[in-house]
Amino acid sequence: MLSRVANSIYWLSRYIERAENVARFIDANYHMTLDIPDSASDQWQPLINTTGDHELFQKLYGQANRENAIEFLVFDRKNPNSIFSCVRSARENARSVREYISSEMWEQINTFYLMINDAAREVSMDLPHQFFVNIMNASHAFIGITDSTMDHGEGWHFGRMGRMLERADKTSRILDVKYFILLPSVDYIGSSYDNILWGALLRSASAFEMYRKRHGRIDPKKIVEFLLLDKNFPRAVHYCMITATISMNNITGSPRGHFANGAEQSMGRLLSEFNFASMDEIFTHGLHEYLDQTQTRINAVGAAIQRSFFSPQKSETETSAQLNI
Repeated sequence: MLSRVANSIYWLSRYIERAENVARFIDANYHMTLDIPDSASDQWQPLINTTGDHELFQKLYGQANRENAIEFLVFDRKNPNSIFSCVRSARENARSVREYISSEMWEQINTFYLMINDAAREVSMDLPHQFFVNIMNASHAFIGITDSTMDHGEGWHFGRMGRMLERADKTSRILDVKYFILLPSVDYIGSSYDNILWGALLRSASAFEMYRKRHGRIDPKKIVEFLLLDKNFPRAVHYCMITATISMNNITGSPRGHFANGAEQSMGRLLSEFNFASMDEIFTHGLHEYLDQTQTRINAVGAAIQRSFFSPQKSETETSAQLNI
């Protein structure tokens, strides 16, 4: 497969997943602010900080309130990581490889793009939950259509690898949204308020029912373990790394535990750390610090993939700019 084609399919999948997950953590933040109304006005800057685009936001908008944050993260064309920009970039990547993807995939991504484009003019953000649900469903439909209609060869594996890396990064950021949420006081830690917020976080990752079946009551430590280290839940970071590694092995032909290039080596090392990670070590290290380090490592894997498969001549600065969110 041409590296140009593999690159487009990889980024097509990453951008669709990115759009879905931006919707997820905006929706999570929105529901958390409803549950802590006295401090709602303070919650939008932490969300911008979590995305990693705070410098651009400060330049374009300055003050972080609900209207500015949603406009920046959903519709702003100047923000390369807004939902609109991600879906537009995914559509452009799909256009460049139309002969390698199914017509159903192309139709779904066009439907997705038109929905976002129309929403910029028509949808009220007074009650945005249903709009974000529609974005998630459009992404799920695209993934399902891709799995059902695309040949599961190299191209499909590049797409799945990109989707899993993007999902791993964003699941860690959804957890980080909870870290940045400002409770009214330290007395609220472990209270019913705090439990409501953890429940909202689980729902934002479509994990609430699966978590309750596994663990029952809300327990912050078990929630973190479920979203970080679970090997079976499809939005858990560990599961994503396992699946991305399987696709990488299928692309290179390497047996499991071996590597053929720097990208495969980097991914294998990160997966090994998850295989042997423990919650005691994570909390001793500091949850926020561990999540931040994980995001940095996932971005490093993405940069190594870019160098090994797509554009070895691309500078580190260019690669980091494309990966950043």
